[in-house]
Amino acid sequence: MEFMRVSVLLVLSLLSPTPILSDSCFSSNGLSEIPKKLLTLAQKPELFDWMVGIRRKIHENPELGYEEFETSKMIRAELDKMGIAYKYPIAVTGVVGSIGTGKPPLVAIRADMDALAMQEMVEWEHKSKIPGKMHSCGHDAHVAMLLGAAKILKEHEKDLQGTIVLVFQPAEEGGCGAKKILDAGVLENVNAIFGLHVANHIPLAEVASRSGPFFAGSGFFEATISGKGGHAALPHHAVDPILAASNVVSSLQHIVSREVDPLDSQVVTVGKVQGGEAFNVIPDSVTIGGTFRAFSMESVLQLKQRIEEVIIGQATVQRCNATVNFFEDEKPLSPPLVNHEELHAYFQNVAGDMLGAHKVKDHPPIMGGEDFAYYQEAIPGFFFFLGMKDERLGYMDSPHSPYFRINEDALPYGAALHASLAVRYLIETQQEVALPKQEIRDEL
Repeated sequence: MEFMRVSVLLVLSLLSPTPILSDSCFSSNGLSEIPKKLLTLAQKPELFDWMVGIRRKIHENPELGYEEFETSKMIRAELDKMGIAYKYPIAVTGVVGSIGTGKPPLVAIRADMDALAMQEMVEWEHKSKIPGKMHSCGHDAHVAMLLGAAKILKEHEKDLQGTIVLVFQPAEEGGCGAKKILDAGVLENVNAIFGLHVANHIPLAEVASRSGPFFAGSGFFEATISGKGGHAALPHHAVDPILAASNVVSSLQHIVSREVDPLDSQVVTVGKVQGGEAFNVIPDSVTIGGTFRAFSMESVLQLKQRIEEVIIGQATVQRCNATVNFFEDEKPLSPPLVNHEELHAYFQNVAGDMLGAHKVKDHPPIMGGEDFAYYQEAIPGFFFFLGMKDERLGYMDSPHSPYFRINEDALPYGAALHASLAVRYLIETQQEVALPKQEIRDEL
């Protein structure tokens, strides 16, 4: 009991020049003040304005997956100013920083850096300067919030009893950047990892998540269906790949509607069809492509198998040949995102202490993908939505829309939640973590 009192005093003193909690608060109730104090720090005008500036600079200069060189350079420059040690390059453009003792326990907080290949349609002062590229998923805000958390924590690093790992990850949008971060080995001793995503459908100052499966696992496919071209007036002299492709698209929908348990949510969507250039010509080939989603890797793999069988089988029925590419090198199958049950309860406590329990909501599973799932295969992890909906701003388009906007008032909440989840985790686990000395490696 005396050890815990000393630990709490040491760690809580990191949060402001004077202790966040009064010296008389040693109980678990005292820990509940940490998130509120951190939110107060994150909402200070100078820190808020700094985060906004960082976010807008990144927004003006969006970079696609594994091309985030300028974004990474900016992150490293800010870490250098703060005196935060980091490793670079990790996974091409990634940056992994460290605040604290460098010793266990270790807890990680993650932000993704990449933009999307689309033209921004929002007219404002800080619109994307790069034609055909846009931060239309909020990763610019994610980086700004993680840097904001880092700034708060670094100012009180001497009082941390453990290590907070900052993960600035490339290529979340289909590039499996999280997997490359893991493969680099820099998170091997991390005990838990937390991540967030801004959400236009959740009110500002609220959060939402769930225990267990949250985001679906996913894969992509592209098929080329080859026949024999000819004149449209003489179809009997040709082998029509367009007819074959139409049968393939229809039959693919039967996988979910007739082969899958209705209580097991799965999706197969064809989003790409290319073939033919003239009204009166039957082309030699047609290309189709799409995605498939499910909440277990077993179901994802089953979908993959059946998609290939259906495409090849239906093409054969129409006297065509087909080849199927699942992009396993460029875009490996992504696992479902499954939130750790104990970390879910922990998150509810921390977020509830900051925002009020009534603002911590349960969220239904969604069929979207998120490569944070790779971390959760190796490390206990938790991912949540950070609300930014505000009626004063009117309708806010969803991510991946060219009209997507960020409510910058959400930035302090994200920074404070990052910091709170990390600090409280160190306090609550430091007695439990005891790695054998020979297993402790200086990864950071």
